[in-house]
Amino acid sequence: MTEPEKLDLRSHDIAGEKIADLLRLFPEIRTEGGKLDFERLKLALGQSVDTGKERFGMNWPGKADCFKTIQTPSVATLRPCPEESVNFEKSENLIIEGDNLEVLKLLQKSYLGKVKMIYIDPPYNTGNDFIYPDNYSESLRTYLEYTGQVDAEGRKFGTNTDADGRFHSKWMNMMYPRLYLARNLLRSDGALFVSIGEAELGNLLKLGDELFGEENRLTICSRVMKTGGQKGVHFSPSVDYIVAFARSVDELNPFREQIGQKVIDTVYTKVETTGPRKGEKFRSMGLYQAMLEKRANQRYYIQCPDGTLVIPPGETFPDERREGAQSKPIDGDGVWRWTFSRFEQEKANGGIEFIESDRTSLVTPDGRKAKWNVYYKIWLNDRLEDGQLPGNILEKFESRHSSAELKVLEIPFDFAKPSALIKFLMAISGVQDGDITLDFFAGSASTGHAALELAVETQERRPFICVQLPEPTAEGSEERKAGYATIADIAKERMRRVGTKLKNELLAPNADIGFRVYKLAESNFTEWDARVEHEAEAIEKQLELHVEHIRDGRSADDILYELLLKSGFPLTTPVEKKTLAGKTVYSVAGGALIICLKQALTLELIRAIADAKPERVVCLDAGFAGNDQLKANAVQTFRTKGITSFKTV
Repeated sequence: MTEPEKLDLRSHDIAGEKIADLLRLFPEIRTEGGKLDFERLKLALGQSVDTGKERFGMNWPGKADCFKTIQTPSVATLRPCPEESVNFEKSENLIIEGDNLEVLKLLQKSYLGKVKMIYIDPPYNTGNDFIYPDNYSESLRTYLEYTGQVDAEGRKFGTNTDADGRFHSKWMNMMYPRLYLARNLLRSDGALFVSIGEAELGNLLKLGDELFGEENRLTICSRVMKTGGQKGVHFSPSVDYIVAFARSVDELNPFREQIGQKVIDTVYTKVETTGPRKGEKFRSMGLYQAMLEKRANQRYYIQCPDGTLVIPPGETFPDERREGAQSKPIDGDGVWRWTFSRFEQEKANGGIEFIESDRTSLVTPDGRKAKWNVYYKIWLNDRLEDGQLPGNILEKFESRHSSAELKVLEIPFDFAKPSALIKFLMAISGVQDGDITLDFFAGSASTGHAALELAVETQERRPFICVQLPEPTAEGSEERKAGYATIADIAKERMRRVGTKLKNELLAPNADIGFRVYKLAESNFTEWDARVEHEAEAIEKQLELHVEHIRDGRSADDILYELLLKSGFPLTTPVEKKTLAGKTVYSVAGGALIICLKQALTLELIRAIADAKPERVVCLDAGFAGNDQLKANAVQTFRTKGITSFKTV
């Protein structure tokens, strides 16, 4: 018998069909780009390979750069656009147009730990369904070039096709920093919901487990997208998924959903005829269940209407034959659901039901089969208030429902999620009055739609933040034909029409059905360009830019909202214009912060600001016009009034 032919793994001159055979026999040696991993092949063939220290974890090309991306601070700002907004001055709802990575960075200080729920519907990565920056390390510059705000220098957004050798890696490089930053914004009792398709489900779970912890993964919901159809090869795809994570599962309240009418009609079929709950619907549940955990004080006699005593089946019995007499259960003994004191309390309130039956499992004190069953009553009104545990198969939110609601609004857009789905997630996760919901892959703003409707239904505040890239609509598409240049334009118009519809239906007399629009842009203050050539002329030009370092064309409101974010105040913080010493200043959050944007400060104005006794003061450095003595006087004046936080920009 001849020695088997050995494959020289050091040679790459292997015929294409040989590689195909190897990949078929050993799928684990396939790299992301469909090529052959020789080190894994050696392992598969049993050859000794020094793999170094092994550890459980996840890695992919570009992961190290994700951390650099996360740690790179943003030098952008969000410029207010009242002309595109509805009720800008008072609304707590935000639509932000821009690259969500940069926006998430900008929100870190002001919204850290303040968001109750995040829902996102990121690209499913099916071939051409998302765009990404070619250069992640310069995401703001890439975005500005993409939107025509600066001249292009080769950086751009592109599509991620499945022909790319790092198809999955690029998706993960896009998602990882965004999920990382989003987690920071969640409250300790907050939850994240991510809609996803089959292509990246496994990778999303790994990302979520690493960033949130496996212990905080709540479930994977299957959403029925459609029924029927013959699309596909081996199976017709009918579901996509919603992955749910908690910021901290120990802090998250249990999820509950409303009880449906079908359950009410088919399950709660009994009506109380006497007592304090007369007329209420209820259903019965056995007070004894075989699977109940054994507790020392939950095996006792109960007296039935005819005076007989009953007890769950078992080997041990109480020494005394009277109601309430107990015995300590052993293995094999049944117990009641409640202690005797709880049973007495429920019985006194009409919550116990005795029914004669020959199918009972209960026994008498002498061990014979009893003729009674003991039930406790589950009241419909109580359950309506408490709700029920939701299942992780969602059948009521098919994609056709989204198409129908957009058709009513005369908005052309494909692949949006039904607003009812997001409204359901908001309800079960406990979004209450004033709680913020964030969606940074907003698309046509289904999340904003859901929040507006829920606000109207509850007559409470349900503020939302929707972030959407101004991705151009396709040439010749229905969206472009309808006059929508970008998807962000679709989101804004949808929200206008939803608000108008609710207002016309007289459903929103007090609800906040407006929204504020902000757009991502370069900071209002010029930054030092570290890339400038180290030549006298170039450096001199940079220095000149910093003499008057506010960009041309920027308004007082532009600067105001950038300073709000940098000072840690949400974009919806109440701002009031006040006149002090004949000059206009901005009083933020009831006077906690005063911002003065005047270019010519006076000692009189400084004293007037100090007399207002804010906690913090921010002024333009240009307002002192190089007068160091005036600045020193300002510091001393503020200090004497107990104002220790004074900054110039």
